[in-house]
Amino acid sequence: MTVEEAYNSWAAQYDTNKNRTRDLEATALRTTLADVPFETCLEIGCGTGKNTEWLVRKAMHVTAVDLSGEMLERARKKVSSNKAAFLQADITQPWQFATQVYDLVTFSLVLEHIQQLDFIFEQAAAVLKTGGYVYIGELHPFKQYTGTKAHFDTEEGRQEVECYTHHVSEFVQSAKQYGLKLVDLNEFFDDPEKSGIPRILTLLLQKV
Repeated sequence: MTVEEAYNSWAAQYDTNKNRTRDLEATALRTTLADVPFETCLEIGCGTGKNTEWLVRKAMHVTAVDLSGEMLERARKKVSSNKAAFLQADITQPWQFATQVYDLVTFSLVLEHIQQLDFIFEQAAAVLKTGGYVYIGELHPFKQYTGTKAHFDTEEGRQEVECYTHHVSEFVQSAKQYGLKLVDLNEFFDDPEKSGIPRILTLLLQKV
């Protein structure tokens, strides 16, 4: 099952099944971007619109992109704003879907499904204004080291989505090649005491 096929299959239950990674990443994005100014946003991996709803309240325009047509269908129904444009695209191909240069590019639980990061950061930097930001919210590699990966249950059993592990240094060094410097890094935990392995890793990069 390809990543696109997996998310098309997952879409019907994505918003309703228990998913701590989905929910904590939504919190992480809002926390990380609370004080970051932006008028235009390119949202990569909008899914069913869980973050799009928040982004359109801050931005004048959001280009929301996803690989899954089924996910996008639900996002369009959820986000009734003329400030959002939803597009289906494969980000491993040249980014012809970018309609302008943006103040912010966001990746939410996307890059674990991408094997090679260099092309992605090259494309992100090309559509970003100087001084603009890139937000990354991912399942923490520490979680991946223990075997955790994106999955969902169907009548046929548990379905795991194809994933790749990217170490923290890989994110930082790959982005650096394209003029994206790290300005903030944070980890989000399931419990307030932060006693276990962090679930979500966030990085905030800025184009210099």
